[in-house]
Amino acid sequence: MKKQVIVLLTLLSFSGLAQKKKATPNALDGDKQTIISNLDKRFDEYAGISKQIWNFAELGYLEEKSSLLLQEQLKKEGFEVKAGIAGIPTAFVATYGAGKPIIGILGEYDALPGLAQEAVPEVKPIPNQKGGHGCGHNLFGTASVAAAVEVKNWLQKTGKSGTIKIFGCPAEEGGSGKVYMVREGYFNDIDVVLHWHPSSANAADASTSLANKNAKFRFRGIAAHAAASPERGRSALDGVEAMNNMVNMMREHIPQDTRIHYVITKGGDAPNVVPAFAEVYYYARHKDRAILQSIWKRIENAAQGAALGTGTKVEWEVLGGVYNLLPNLTLASIMNNNLQKVGGVVYNEEEKQFAEKISETLGEQKQPITNAAKIKDLKDASESATSGGSTDVGDVSWVVPTVGLGTATWVPGSAAHSWQSTAASGMSIGQKGMIVAAKTLAITALDLYTDQSLIDKARAEWTEKRGEGFKYEALLGDRKPALDYRK
Repeated sequence: MKKQVIVLLTLLSFSGLAQKKKATPNALDGDKQTIISNLDKRFDEYAGISKQIWNFAELGYLEEKSSLLLQEQLKKEGFEVKAGIAGIPTAFVATYGAGKPIIGILGEYDALPGLAQEAVPEVKPIPNQKGGHGCGHNLFGTASVAAAVEVKNWLQKTGKSGTIKIFGCPAEEGGSGKVYMVREGYFNDIDVVLHWHPSSANAADASTSLANKNAKFRFRGIAAHAAASPERGRSALDGVEAMNNMVNMMREHIPQDTRIHYVITKGGDAPNVVPAFAEVYYYARHKDRAILQSIWKRIENAAQGAALGTGTKVEWEVLGGVYNLLPNLTLASIMNNNLQKVGGVVYNEEEKQFAEKISETLGEQKQPITNAAKIKDLKDASESATSGGSTDVGDVSWVVPTVGLGTATWVPGSAAHSWQSTAASGMSIGQKGMIVAAKTLAITALDLYTDQSLIDKARAEWTEKRGEGFKYEALLGDRKPALDYRK
């Protein structure tokens, strides 16, 4: 009987230990929870930084205050910061740690022209302000810094081998800032790059984007009195309009998923003076950069034909060019799992009222505001549509395995580059989505630091998708950064 009691007590003891072991999270889970808690505690601090950048609203390559603010935050946290990299005064790289693996995180902070909007749920432009954060890059840069700081703290606490680098990336909006950083080799030693982007939904997927090339076409003619001696003039504006007409006719004879758009940035000064100078700014996009290049050549031919036909001269300056994103399903799966753990954005009563007012302005794109709390299912590039946008993250993804996510920083259904997205980016709805991104980036980095096989698998997939003999060549050629493209 005594022996049976001892056996029973022993079994109960082992059972209790097993239950205790099962109920206690492993060290990694505990570290992830610590990071999540730390970011919650520092919410107000990071919200304040993002709001400062939102207020600065600095355009591409002019982000002096925004870049410096993030650099100062990183220096305070113990990062070594190198500024003015790749010939760009507002670009930087901040480093902490030593050894492998080396994880990079991208951060952006440029605003868009013409989107100065108060952080209120109705149209209310900010007087005398050139730009606004309609793409939420004030949130983007801040969340990336927050994530990098938490990874640094974890490396410091554990003493684990590894390096974290955060790249301060200016002028994503048409300036192709990261392309110059790629071209100068700043990503050559990185094992994996993580990034995110503000959105109206929460999703981590392996979708691709559109390659993009853009330039300003400048026509020069001869000024003359438009009424007294028009025969002596040659209108540069005629050259621009002739080019636009030919490109618009060309749309019928190019792949239907091509995107071409333009604005006339200079058309003359007075109707009674034949314009001696005119300028048009073109973007062309396609998911296949080889097809994009062939379309771009036809656009250049249209410019030359327009100049010949109008008796003017034309030259053009390529300002930007970016690759399509190279998706990585291995990394996207890891990031999606972590996003699921973090969860989406839950509104308080004040935010609900704000969101409902925004939602009423969205027309057919209106969605339930509760969608901000949902996480979309993982899709790979073969299952999901190509994004309609372009990003210089594309170039990064072709030189190092890269993965990103979007979080609901805007009211569900809101479009990027709109007054609605600008407004939400400047208040707590955007800031909550920003912290979701920071948490997901940081704990995804932990998975990569603690399991080298994940990096190896991601790199194998990346190598296969790039194909044999791939050699990176920037679509914008060897030009220097277009530092004055927003001036």
